[in-house]
Amino acid sequence: MGHFWTFLTHLHSIAGPSVMLLYPLYASVQAIESPSKVDDEQWLAYWILYSFLTLAEMVLQPVLQWIPIWYEMKVLMVAWLVLPQFRGASFIYERIVREQLMKSRTKVGKDHGHSPGKDKSKFVEYVSPGKGHQEAY
Repeated sequence: MGHFWTFLTHLHSIAGPSVMLLYPLYASVQAIESPSKVDDEQWLAYWILYSFLTLAEMVLQPVLQWIPIWYEMKVLMVAWLVLPQFRGASFIYERIVREQLMKSRTKVGKDHGHSPGKDKSKFVEYVSPGKGHQEAY
């Protein structure tokens, strides 16, 4: 039983980083290299949600340390976000994050008398280099 418990302990410590970082990094590179934009959206949504989860975890650490199975719950939740069978990251982004962004954009646009599309195009023009300023890679 001792060897089995040691194996489970090592598996436990490898599962989290593999599910939360290694596979998403690999899949993100594959998504960038593929011509499809669907997988790009999945992985961008994943990294947004993973970053938010990490920040929330840092803030709530004093509370989370009292939940004995928090790490296991986190790994399962992240597995749902990551696994292509579920596409959880895209689902959460479409159903929650995008709706909140649209609500806040509409509210900001109404408060300032601007349409959200104009603000976005001004921002894109500001951060994007002009045609004459593109660098060769």
